[in-house]
Amino acid sequence: MQTPPTSPAHILVVDDEPDLRTLYELTLLREGYRVEAAGDLLQARELLEGKRFDAVITDMRLPDGLGLELLRELVTQQRAERCVIITAHGSAENAVEALKAGAFDYLTKPVDLKQFRSVVASAIQGTQNLARPAAGDSGPGEPESGPTAATATKSEKSVKSASAILEKLVGESAVMRAVKSRIVKVAGSMAPVLIQGESGTGKELVARAVHACSHRAAGPFVAVNCGAIPENLLEAEFFGARKGAYTGSTQDRLGLFQAAKGGTLFLDEIGDLPLAMQSKLLRAIQERSVRPLGSPQEDTVDVRIVSATHKDLGAQVQTGAFRQDLYYRLNVIEIAVPPLRERREDLPALCQALLSRICKESGITVPDLTEPAMEQLRSHPFDGNVRELENILHRAVALGEGNKLHFEAPPQDFVAVPENLQAFLDQQERSILSKVLQETGFNRTAAASKLGLSLRQIRYRIARLNIETPGGDDTSDEPA
Repeated sequence: MQTPPTSPAHILVVDDEPDLRTLYELTLLREGYRVEAAGDLLQARELLEGKRFDAVITDMRLPDGLGLELLRELVTQQRAERCVIITAHGSAENAVEALKAGAFDYLTKPVDLKQFRSVVASAIQGTQNLARPAAGDSGPGEPESGPTAATATKSEKSVKSASAILEKLVGESAVMRAVKSRIVKVAGSMAPVLIQGESGTGKELVARAVHACSHRAAGPFVAVNCGAIPENLLEAEFFGARKGAYTGSTQDRLGLFQAAKGGTLFLDEIGDLPLAMQSKLLRAIQERSVRPLGSPQEDTVDVRIVSATHKDLGAQVQTGAFRQDLYYRLNVIEIAVPPLRERREDLPALCQALLSRICKESGITVPDLTEPAMEQLRSHPFDGNVRELENILHRAVALGEGNKLHFEAPPQDFVAVPENLQAFLDQQERSILSKVLQETGFNRTAAASKLGLSLRQIRYRIARLNIETPGGDDTSDEPA
């Protein structure tokens, strides 16, 4: 059965400056796209009313309003068109606002045409195979071309890869389902993602899932631990270096940004990046170009930034340890990975998945996971999260006899020492308060009574720990 033919990508350009509009049109026409243009919001809405496009490229400022208005209308109407916003040079706030509103990507003026072509090509990827309505989209007799078999195969492989990596995020608890849903939702954009979570929760696995579910899945996924690179080598690692740029540099060296071209750059433990390097990273993200050490010119880069941290970056901004402008650039979309203690219902599935992998690597039969063994695991605090669970199971398999696991009891005086005591205590208190509030239907009087606190004390703690309650301050304080 033949694949139905599809016409060349159909793009709408919205800009009130005739010269720029013509430049964008000609550039896109040379790439083989079908292009229509509008000079303001009114014309754009009229075109969108009767036709479907693969992508909409709009200037931020138009004579009768903002391009953001058009973007929000596309999102509200749940239209398939991906929207690219063109902002004025240096207007970082507008770019971040556009990405948060649902823009696929943004470009800054003066627009680099090479980058323009690259962003448009990325935007139309994945939208061309959607079914087009017959009304007003293409006239009879227009030449049409079908997708190649290679493209179809590539798409199928990407879907399989995304499904496979989402399955590695083991667990069907409400919090894990929310994480998976958010991954799928944000993957289609170019917006930077910040993954927050304690050590050992699987932040890199979440980053890989974002990459695998995106249109960049066929591109490279380059991961780097920002805290593991010596400070004097950071710039060369990130941006590359030319031969002779520093002592021992005997050949040209690609940086992480260049290595991740067309894919995703994962910056793990971004909170450990020194301040001096933070400003250089901010510029690279804003300008989408980097200058290798010893090079007289800049290289254009095409990467999506996904970062992760176990630290409270908001608090680091307040103390001056992390740049506020970089924080807002990275934290366009946030994914919070829950600690294991907040999803204990996932323990059986996690144990089975981990045991299967451990035993496969060792070439032994998977032992039985009995109910007494599960009860023993459920009583464990798991301050080290899934990584700690994996270590416990490794030991249990190694020390077990026959088909039985052997769990060692921790020493009586064993105390897990957190990296940040206050943050650890706050997290424990937040978890307990959230649980009791949910159990009491967010009735603060009942929750305070259950915890042996006064109403004033529990109100203070809710505010200090930023615990969200339905209705905010209007939540009932009446006895349940």
